[in-house]
Amino acid sequence: MNVPTMLCAVSALTIPLTAAAARANAAEMARKPNIIFILADDLGYGDVGCYGQQMILTPSIDRMAAEGVRFTQAYSGATICAPSRCALMTGYHTGHTVIRGNKGAMLGAKDTTVAKVLQETGYSTALIGKWGLGLEGEGTPRKQGFDYFYGYRNQTLAHNYYPKTLWRNDEEVELAPGSYSHDLFTQEALQWVRQHKEKPFFLYLAYTIPHANNEKTGETGNGMEVPSDEPYSDKPWPQPEKNKAAMITRMDRDIGKLLDLLKAEGLDDNTVVFFTSDNGPHREGGGHAEFFQSSGPLRGIKRDQYEGGIRVPMAVRWPGKIAPGQVSDQVWAFWDFLPTAAELAGAKCPENIDGLSMAPALLGKPQKQHDYLYWEFHEKGFQQAARKGDWKAVRLAPGKPTELYDLSRDLGEKKNLAEQYPEVIKEMDEILDSAWTPSADFPVDRSVP
Repeated sequence: MNVPTMLCAVSALTIPLTAAAARANAAEMARKPNIIFILADDLGYGDVGCYGQQMILTPSIDRMAAEGVRFTQAYSGATICAPSRCALMTGYHTGHTVIRGNKGAMLGAKDTTVAKVLQETGYSTALIGKWGLGLEGEGTPRKQGFDYFYGYRNQTLAHNYYPKTLWRNDEEVELAPGSYSHDLFTQEALQWVRQHKEKPFFLYLAYTIPHANNEKTGETGNGMEVPSDEPYSDKPWPQPEKNKAAMITRMDRDIGKLLDLLKAEGLDDNTVVFFTSDNGPHREGGGHAEFFQSSGPLRGIKRDQYEGGIRVPMAVRWPGKIAPGQVSDQVWAFWDFLPTAAELAGAKCPENIDGLSMAPALLGKPQKQHDYLYWEFHEKGFQQAARKGDWKAVRLAPGKPTELYDLSRDLGEKKNLAEQYPEVIKEMDEILDSAWTPSADFPVDRSVP
């Protein structure tokens, strides 16, 4: 055989092998699940029907819970927005995150987000809604693993539901007068899913509902912005409360549209959908968390380290994989999402993060448990909280005595047991001291007064 003939023979053998490998790779990618994470903003544990809400209608979220699993002991990353979302994206709790407050830091080039992890394994990735983790440079969504971004970079500007502009990727685009940002997010999400249904995708849909427009409250007394207060127009409620309820039901309606689209496009059985909130309910915009009992049986609201500030509704739906109608008491937190998504996608998870994969808990398999959970908050001085087993510790300032609650018997954190269990207090204090690491952007004076 002469050389040209031999080369042709080799090529003839190589081409089908390469095509077969490509087909095998395409088949493997097709088996990877789509992942959708829907995040509400300031939605309380008790604001949803399946968590006991009696006045606000949430049939789509309730449907998610009925068709999947509802977690009763799921926690946000923090009691306020930015650090909570940072924990969600990076897999670290707030003792280790880059961002520990709403001001003062942003993600950088060295940070690894869940979007980067999924992007590197072949997923199409999109963030639609509110970012809040960096306004420029390496802190912007497109630099943090998102192929597509539409929404607010700035979390303060995100208070305004009728903005003049929003960001599309790296360009600020003008909106038609009177555009309601939440409706635009839903339109974008539905369109993006249709366009990316042929390969695995990750959609982070970060709604701003029901956050208040605090800047508008002073002008009108009502910062709960919504185009219509239907179906609550005839209720004998204060107007801000009508609007809050309408906002939540509007979001629920649009979540229903997304679920219906997944079914219509044949994506239902291969898409896992998470729904939760970034922290507890607010007392802002003219509204009051007490009106709808938005914290449910929990003590506290947004900006509190008690359960009402950090325990959130969490429903996860994946037809054919997650058994329907489940109610789980598995304890987990936002920093568990990155390793969970990585395991579901068959992606490599970063080492030495604080999160654990909750994929086993979702799929009904034995689940590794956290040794403890930890939170800190910097707007009221320096507050800390930790949970180990059923014990919950809250320290309201350095040098102040640590409070202790048994959540198995006292979900509302009404009885401080610190004096009765000094050995438990000692253990919890050690956790509060060791879980925190210094941050130049969020300095702490830990000296005892």
